[in-house]
Amino acid sequence: MLMTLNAWKNTLLLAFTLTGAVASSTACAENAPTPEPEDTSALTWKGLTLYGNVDLGVQYQSHGAPASDYIAYSTEPVIQKNSNDSVTALVSSPLSWSRIGLAGDEPLTGNVATVFRLETYFNPTSGNLSDGLKSLTLNNGRSLSAQTANLDSSVAGQLFGGAAFAGVSSPTYGTLTFGRHQTVLADGIVKYDALEDGQDSAHDFSLLGGSRTAAGGGTTEDTRLDRSVKYGAKFDWLHVGALYQLGTGGGAANSAVQGQLGASIGGVSLDAFYARKFDAISASALTAAQVAGLGSPYSVSNSVQATVSDNTAYAFMALYDVRVMKVFAGYEHINFADPQHALPAGSIGIGGYVLADVNNTAYPTDRILEIFWGGVKWTVTPDLYIAAGAYGYRQNSFATGSNSGCSSTVSSSCSGTESAWSALADYRFNGYFDTYVGALWTGVRHGLASGYLNTSTLTTTAGLRIKF
Repeated sequence: MLMTLNAWKNTLLLAFTLTGAVASSTACAENAPTPEPEDTSALTWKGLTLYGNVDLGVQYQSHGAPASDYIAYSTEPVIQKNSNDSVTALVSSPLSWSRIGLAGDEPLTGNVATVFRLETYFNPTSGNLSDGLKSLTLNNGRSLSAQTANLDSSVAGQLFGGAAFAGVSSPTYGTLTFGRHQTVLADGIVKYDALEDGQDSAHDFSLLGGSRTAAGGGTTEDTRLDRSVKYGAKFDWLHVGALYQLGTGGGAANSAVQGQLGASIGGVSLDAFYARKFDAISASALTAAQVAGLGSPYSVSNSVQATVSDNTAYAFMALYDVRVMKVFAGYEHINFADPQHALPAGSIGIGGYVLADVNNTAYPTDRILEIFWGGVKWTVTPDLYIAAGAYGYRQNSFATGSNSGCSSTVSSSCSGTESAWSALADYRFNGYFDTYVGALWTGVRHGLASGYLNTSTLTTTAGLRIKF
């Protein structure tokens, strides 16, 4: 949509008045060929659609780390080991990924069309491509108290970090695409979290959005998978989905498989998910000792440490839609085991980053992580909604030796819990402009608090979004 000069002036004046942020989210499913026409002013010409979001906000954290120019959402909205002093910052993408995308939908035969999507994620606060791994390397060798915000991510500076796929789609037979996809499990998390609710990742208002452990089936890097084939379809009340990632070296190494089976009857929607990932990678910044031990050909500017595991997850999610009220609930069970195919030091991870220090034996006893959540979303008026959610992690004790069965902060392998509470209000002025305010409290105990500078934080954010 082309805006007049006066419209631009009014929009900018309102943006600065309400806290200065811009963006939006595409309200379509991951495999949908284009954004929904009634919710966007995207530009479409001969089957090609150019669309985008810019999302900015102002944030206060009771315990955090200085903002990053590379993390997609600038800060660490969920409590982390390095969460330290209070932080006030201008942040990117609090409610939805800032992005620019190109989608295609061209009729092929009958009701079958060829589709594609290319989607780039960026940080409007810095102009950089979103790159979680870059935030890790910038903190290599630093003590926790001296670190800036840094988080692992499935988006690591790739030109098309959000999506890069092509295939065929039919309302009768479903959609089959090939390339880089958000996974079936991640699609489910977005649909069944009250704070995300089928739109996008509510980074700063949800434990599931601020930490993509659940969406990644145990590791955030697996929220999106390269070299994958994805299928999704809806047959009347039945919906199904599947994804397979081809390994890099043949066989099961680095491969993944996911499945989904669900139903929608009346106002009730239910889905069950299964996910299996071999050689899942959880990356973090190198310690000072690891940096000191780096030798040729490693570079501190491109190297991270990695914990490798084979992860198995299953999840059950539900949604009940009662006119202006939606009620959400979910449960996920994740099993972490030592990898069948160990990765050597020097392996190349996503974004071309080097795994300079690799731990293939972190789980001599399997780690079990259970995730629970529930929430509500109330549509107060057609333009205003309020959402609230409650979340919890519960970890078993997978420690061995003298710490076996522990339930304390002596080791991160002791049993432990994490809790979160959130609330959000969003007002939409029109189809391409809205403003929001909300808060997320998170706290950790026992093993999940091991090594933390602080054990809880309150993250409060206000922002604006615009889409095109």
